[in-house]
Amino acid sequence: MSVDTETVHRVARLSRIALKEGEAERMTSELNAILGFVEQLSEVDVEGVEPMTSVRPMGMRRRDDEVTDGGKADDIVKNAPATEDHFFLVPKVVE
Repeated sequence: MSVDTETVHRVARLSRIALKEGEAERMTSELNAILGFVEQLSEVDVEGVEPMTSVRPMGMRRRDDEVTDGGKADDIVKNAPATEDHFFLVPKVVE
């Protein structure tokens, strides 16, 4: 795939980037070099290689799902002007 200056101007306009004419020519060559490198990557044989998320094999870190700071409902609502069964009561706003 090859990028021309018209495509560079279109992408710059869509991304709201101001480009001067000289910059568009430079960006064209840079984008073509990047796309050439990506095409080279598609030639690499990855048959039998498992996808990985890190260069070191490691498992997901997990913690026990347990309540560690519960039982404070009374403390939470004690300063509220109106409560009921550990819930805040607020005046009706929509009629």
